[in-house]
Amino acid sequence: MNYITSIKTAIFAFPIIAFLFTIPFILHQYHKYGSIHKLRVCIIYSFILYLMTVYFLVILPLPKVSEVTNSVSEMMQLQPFAFIQDFIKETSLVISDPSTYLKALKENCFYTVVFNIFMTIPFGMYLRYYFKCSLKKVMISSFFLSLFFEVTQLTGLYFIYPAPYRLFDVDDLIMNTLGGVLGFFIMGLFEKVLPTREKIDEDSIKEGETVSGLRRITLFFLDAFLYLIFLLFVSFFLKSWNQAVLISFVFYFLLFPMIFKKQTLGSKFLNVQFLYPNYWVLRQSFRMLFYFFYYLFVPFYLLLGTSFLKEFLKLSTHETVLLFFGALLFLFFFYLVHILIILMKRKIYYDHFFQVTYQSTIGKASDLK
Repeated sequence: MNYITSIKTAIFAFPIIAFLFTIPFILHQYHKYGSIHKLRVCIIYSFILYLMTVYFLVILPLPKVSEVTNSVSEMMQLQPFAFIQDFIKETSLVISDPSTYLKALKENCFYTVVFNIFMTIPFGMYLRYYFKCSLKKVMISSFFLSLFFEVTQLTGLYFIYPAPYRLFDVDDLIMNTLGGVLGFFIMGLFEKVLPTREKIDEDSIKEGETVSGLRRITLFFLDAFLYLIFLLFVSFFLKSWNQAVLISFVFYFLLFPMIFKKQTLGSKFLNVQFLYPNYWVLRQSFRMLFYFFYYLFVPFYLLLGTSFLKEFLKLSTHETVLLFFGALLFLFFFYLVHILIILMKRKIYYDHFFQVTYQSTIGKASDLK
């Protein structure tokens, strides 16, 4: 039952960890490949879920702090292969009596050992298939993963508890390492029917030769974030906030693209280039100014206008809340419609007006390192 609880906990916690991981993952994929391969997403996120599940299996259930009174020496088992002696002493298995076989499989001295082996078999499989690790690396990595788990238990969950609440067992290190090695060999049976890591990378590069809608949206938010960071830096040296905004805008969206071949810092990182038929500096200037007013200032003043309407129309508190909620709802659909249009790879109307084209600068698959 504890195993089921640990697995459920991992599944419930997974969306939070996945959310924190997603932004760095997207940025890395677009920087290196120019696209996000669906199979790669399945592999990476399933690997994260697997590691979370194993981790929760190791630390859960958590006891009450007052119940943890063991000494470190009492919670350490340093004799290798002690599980064999335990099995001989504790098991009800009688070799000559087949009726005892099934019962023995259900006993703690047996299934604990088997569980420790099975726990790291997927780890060895992931390392061989996706991370291209050799048998030696898989063995070393499996050992250190197991050591991390054992130290977690020995330190009482990193000294949150006054003493260990789980046994540090050298046999667990042996069995976990063995599980990783078995996973390495098991994956060898499936590699012939699965696309190779090289194939995934090649397909990613090929797909990254065009700029997807999600890549454009990522670029927009990355440029906005980097611009704000640059603006805060510039504002330290200027007394006027308006001057800082203007100078930061000129540097980030005009001078930097001149230096980086029509790329902002964000677009250079994501391997995207802005192309215009002519007068690119003028078009780039007006395009970015339009972005600022269209996506930031207009929505801001729309919300600010609710305060003006409240005073002008002498609205009650209830009516003001409804008005503000209506404005927020309008902005939500406003942004949602634009995001959906871009995700469908449609050229939005203002891109037509400014005649901008998004060109991928990602290298060929043969250049991938």
